[in-house]
Amino acid sequence: MDKRDFERVVHDVLEELPQWAVDRIDNLRVIVEERPTREQDPERDGLLGLYEGIPLHERGPEYCAELPDTVYIFWQPHLDLGLPETELCDEIRRTVLHELAHYFGISDEHLDDIGWG
Repeated sequence: MDKRDFERVVHDVLEELPQWAVDRIDNLRVIVEERPTREQDPERDGLLGLYEGIPLHERGPEYCAELPDTVYIFWQPHLDLGLPETELCDEIRRTVLHELAHYFGISDEHLDDIGWG
């Protein structure tokens, strides 16, 4: 899978979001990058995605004129998994939804509890 195909899978996942989720998304960008920076993944353990920002449940009335929150999806670590294409697409979908869950305020612990960790 090349980068363009990877980006298409990410785009398709976003297009399939339920309307209730789309309606709540505000001031968020999703970016596909080759790899995380050293600051994003200091231990270089193959980070697949990352959410940076202020989750919705932590935003108060003082939240305005903020830079957009960002969901990063890293394509090379996904490819490094060596998965067949169908499984790779499933993993990309899982990563996008996992990072969006953080935007909605869902913790890693809760995601682990529901099998999305």
